[in-house]
Amino acid sequence: MTDPPIKHDDAWFLPKAFGYGAGWPIKWQGWALVIGYLVIVAACERLLDWDTIVGAGTAFAIIVPATSALILIAKAKTRGEWRWRWGSTD
Repeated sequence: MTDPPIKHDDAWFLPKAFGYGAGWPIKWQGWALVIGYLVIVAACERLLDWDTIVGAGTAFAIIVPATSALILIAKAKTRGEWRWRWGSTD
């Protein structure tokens, strides 16, 4: 019996070798997601410089959904599943 043909891999991230979650991006879409997230966090830092009280609340209201989106997209686009890994033995 022959192996089934390999399907096109649409993963943006590799799984971590040790621990739980996604590792480094492997496609430009993954890098764009990470860089976009970092731009959002940097912009929120500017909000804190603008006004400590209003900026902190606004930054929190922006960073929480952005972080949630990053985690959900990374989990959906990681090769394999998110589970605890112990390196080469797993």
